[in-house]
Amino acid sequence: MIRDITKADFEQFWPTFSTVIQAQETYAFEPDMTIDEAFTLWCESSIRAFVYVEDNLVLGTYYIKPNAMGPSRHICNCGYMVSNDARGKGIARLMCEHSQITALTLGFDAMQFNSVVSTNEVAVKLWQKLGFSIIGTIPKAYKHAHLGLVDSYVMYKWLRT
Repeated sequence: MIRDITKADFEQFWPTFSTVIQAQETYAFEPDMTIDEAFTLWCESSIRAFVYVEDNLVLGTYYIKPNAMGPSRHICNCGYMVSNDARGKGIARLMCEHSQITALTLGFDAMQFNSVVSTNEVAVKLWQKLGFSIIGTIPKAYKHAHLGLVDSYVMYKWLRT
């Protein structure tokens, strides 16, 4: 169900990706980003990117990459997207669990989300259920399309036991 992404997978998922970034409610990506720019950002600038596929439909995707370089390269960063039709089916949870295993396999010790929009309550609660802590709040860090300036959270989890 979860496997490495291909260009064709990304192209199939593009309508969802484009809708998410244009909504300006959860991702700090340029809303007018092209599919090629998005593919480069999501897939090519990451160590790896994956898709969740069911019945030949791409219902979700995530990437994994180092959060920083040098002495901080042991912490990774991930981003996740799920299609509207698949929300509430546990796909984000499965991808996050998969990403933590992948992170350990790639040699990372921890995972950090740099900017979880505070109004994205479903994601915040899910990440907390999966063991992530809010370690900081960035006031007025995100210009939400409907709510104006809202806070973002930095969320973190140590992966090694």
